Amino acid sequence: MNKKHKIPLAVGDNVQIISGFYKDKTGEVLKIFSQTGKVIIKGINLKFKHIKPNQKGAVGEIKQMEAPIHHSNVKILKN
Repeated sequence: MNKKHKIPLAVGDNVQIISGFYKDKTGEVLKIFSQTGKVIIKGINLKFKHIKPNQKGAVGEIKQMEAPIHHSNVKILKN
């Protein structure tokens, strides 16, 4: 049922976004999810995660992190 996607990218490749909100931006591939066909690109598709304090007296925080985008929305930049 879970099909592995053949993704022509490698960690560390420089890629350009070809569609969506971040169109024409460039970044480096940080992680590849072959089960879902998605990649995480440094500085692209930033989302906020609100974290509650889990201990008494602790302070909650807001983390900014990259969310995955589909590999069909990126292309490899030639050096």
